[in-house]
Amino acid sequence: MKLYKLIEGIEVLSITGSLDINIEKIAYDSRSVSNNCLFVSISGNTTSGYYFIEEVISKGVVAIIIDKDVKIDSVTVIKVANTRSILPIISSRFYNYPTDMLKLIGITGTNGKTTTAYLTKSILECWGKKTGLIGTINIEIGDKIVKSLRTTPESLDLHILFKEMINERIEYGVLEVSSHALEFKRVALCNFHIGAFTNLSQDHLDFHITMENYRKVKEKLFHMTRHANIINIDDKEGKLISENIKDVGVSLLTFGIKEKADIRARDISLNNNGVKFKLVTPKYTIPINSSIPGKFSVYNCLTAAAIAYAEDIPEDAICKGIESQAFVPGRLEILDLNTPYKVIIDYAHTPAGLENILTTVRHFIKGRLITVFGCGGDRDKIKRPAMGSIAGIYSDYCVLTSDNPRTENPFSIMKEIEIGLAKTNCPYLCIENRKEAIRHAMRLAKPNDIVILAGKGHETYQVLNDKIIDFDERRIVRELLREGT
Repeated sequence: MKLYKLIEGIEVLSITGSLDINIEKIAYDSRSVSNNCLFVSISGNTTSGYYFIEEVISKGVVAIIIDKDVKIDSVTVIKVANTRSILPIISSRFYNYPTDMLKLIGITGTNGKTTTAYLTKSILECWGKKTGLIGTINIEIGDKIVKSLRTTPESLDLHILFKEMINERIEYGVLEVSSHALEFKRVALCNFHIGAFTNLSQDHLDFHITMENYRKVKEKLFHMTRHANIINIDDKEGKLISENIKDVGVSLLTFGIKEKADIRARDISLNNNGVKFKLVTPKYTIPINSSIPGKFSVYNCLTAAAIAYAEDIPEDAICKGIESQAFVPGRLEILDLNTPYKVIIDYAHTPAGLENILTTVRHFIKGRLITVFGCGGDRDKIKRPAMGSIAGIYSDYCVLTSDNPRTENPFSIMKEIEIGLAKTNCPYLCIENRKEAIRHAMRLAKPNDIVILAGKGHETYQVLNDKIIDFDERRIVRELLREGT
């Protein structure tokens, strides 16, 4: 595509060089540039594309879009006010607006996005629709499954993936939408068919500062949809969102258990084998059985069912889709071990997420609940004492350990969590080394006890300073058993 066509209508501050050049690729990462490439210089958490300009030019870049002053004569330079705002526009244009040809379902909220995405994909496939998924765990397009690096990819990567879906004749795309993706405009040029809201609880306040700011960022999704919005009105922030988006011009469907919602759950039965309830809609009432236990599981099923209802998906596909989704990796994942106690891995890394998993296990536990957990570094510090308090309230014993400390001192993180944990009556021990913490918990475990490893979930690594260390808790647990713990 010609460069002048690519930037048509975009407000630019200055241009040096020719716009009558052919662009064969767009890149924002210096490692992925090639001949006849347009490089968009964006700033990340640790570095900026500005520092790689000489390198990318040597690799064949013919034009650069940047929001800083540079003196370069060898390639075309286009200066704009904000490169992050420009990247989604030119990405969508370069790949011929793929979300106009895809029914894109965006799911946002603090907890439940991943499970709801998998449930929605399962329902759509039971309805006979080819469906792609982009989320926290995997990116799934046809037979291609790759690990995700973040919940919502950068805008350029998203449009590349959407174009792949179109090429694979996929009709529906399911996308987990993070607050960072909305704030940094990664989804700015995505044409959403349906938007869904799961819940909002304390997380990312290091970035958003207040819950009001956090909610307002999430709310942006529901001004970007063209068919329907699905909102949990049992959630107080969800109720506010539903009031704020009444006039956006698309259908609004609410769901809940307590409030008078359009889609409701009635006659709920919770046990260690899952949940059962009656799904009540304006048109029909049907029984739902899910093998994923916990009250939070009812909400995830309701979100997916409400999305399906908005699409007029038949009841049998809704039932089959939910029932056939046995589990989601790293979400209340019970390890298959030949031990008299159980080990459960869960991604819970927020106060609400941790409370959900612990209260769920409390419903069916016969012995003691032993919780191994920590908090991530360089992230929301405010939630650390709260998570310590929640762990202490619902556990019989806690092992406080390291999660992804990143550049923070892991012992400092543990001390902040300990402020909340120490105020409870729960006995605990601090063991910074996560493998040794797991070993200690497994040694303590007796028949009928449950050991919960919270925080890592599907992740198979730890981030220590600038290093990524291999750390798969499933493998660690089995190693410890072979070692005799």
